[in-house]
Amino acid sequence: MRVVLAEDQFLLREGMVRLLESYEFEVVAAVDNGPELSRALTRHQPDIAVVDVRLPPTFTDEGLQAALAARREIPGLPVLVLSQHVEQLYARELLADGRGGIGYLLKDRVFSDEEFVDALRRVAGGGTAMDPEVISKLVARGEHGGPLRSLTGRELQVLGLMAEGRSNAGIAQELHLSDSAVSKHSASIFTKLELTQDNSDNRRVLAVLAYLNAQRN
Repeated sequence: MRVVLAEDQFLLREGMVRLLESYEFEVVAAVDNGPELSRALTRHQPDIAVVDVRLPPTFTDEGLQAALAARREIPGLPVLVLSQHVEQLYARELLADGRGGIGYLLKDRVFSDEEFVDALRRVAGGGTAMDPEVISKLVARGEHGGPLRSLTGRELQVLGLMAEGRSNAGIAQELHLSDSAVSKHSASIFTKLELTQDNSDNRRVLAVLAYLNAQRN
């Protein structure tokens, strides 16, 4: 699996390169600023990009902006954001194209290499990996609204765990349900949100977007 990595801190960047290579990922470019990230993504068109939000030259949102620009040129390019910060506006925009292959993890909440590599593979495969802290900053604490009103309490629990990037097996373990029960709840969620089987977009991502939009400040 080919990876483009963007991280401005030398030791962290080199440590991540060594970690990824130990799991047989091919790091085709490891850069430390926004312009180089844009060029690397366009040139290499990797299987996944791992990007920090704040990169030189301005240390604001260069990483996310480069990722958004690359996904416009390379639709569906998987992007895993790894940062100390939650940039709400661009994080929502990154999720909003409904193409899947999106992750957003906080550096100080990644506690093992297995956890990080699992998230990387999930996103590269077209799934999602969202830290609960990121989700909490993207959504309001208010009441569910809009199309989510038709969901049951259990379905809302399942959808909330989907928003954290959990697989069906992970949701089943968290809620003490069988895999088949989670599949039935998921199918019901998709039906109630009018996300049909022939929808060309990723239904899980679209369902998560509905969840985020319904709870937005």
